[in-house]
Order: sequence, then C-alpha cells, then structure tokens
Amino acid sequence: MPPELTKERPLKALHGPSTTTNVQRSLRQCLSIAAELLYDNGHVLETITLPQRGLARRELSALSSEAPTWATCQQVMEASEAATFNEHGRFVLTRLGREIMFDMFGQGAADCA
Repeated sequence: MPPELTKERPLKALHGPSTTTNVQRSLRQCLSIAAELLYDNGHVLETITLPQRGLARRELSALSSEAPTWATCQQVMEASEAATFNEHGRFVLTRLGREIMFDMFGQGAADCA
C-alpha cells in the first residue's frame, strides 16, 4: 500500500461505528491524490468530474504505471462508489465523488456536482 494510505486500514477490514468516518477519510485522501496525479500526468480535473468525459483504460493503465498510488486510489474510489465507468467505458466520478470533490476543491473542480 502506498505510504500516503498506510495509516488507513483496508476498506473490507473496517468494522464498527468509525467505518463511515474512516472510509470517507480514505476517499477524500484518494480524491486529493487523484487530482494531483491527474495534473502531474497532463490531465485536468474535469477529465473525471464531467460524466461525459473520463479516462480510457489506456490512460488508466498509463497513470498506474507512472504513479502506482493511482491504482490504490482508483480501487478506493470504486469500492466507495465515488467513481465508476461511464457508458463509454471511461473512468469518471459518480455524483457522490463529484460532490465530495466540489466540497474539497470548490465549484471549479466539479461544477456539475
């Protein structure tokens, strides 16, 4: 697991009243990391915040190769239902993911939330 996420227990191992808090913390951490990795790899945040856009599998593979942290964050985003693949098979944030991204980064980050 990447160092940024080592303080968090895996999603499936979480139990008890703090589960929601831990999952939300991990998700927010992953959304923040994802935003940074997108920028570092020549993408804009709207690539995943606009439902009609998204990252193709080829682009996801390139991101995972360039930044192994991406794969872990992608898993967390998908497992928490904050991201999915749209009807064109491209990776995008769901309404939940866009709302959290908007909450974290403001209207410009996810103006369609």
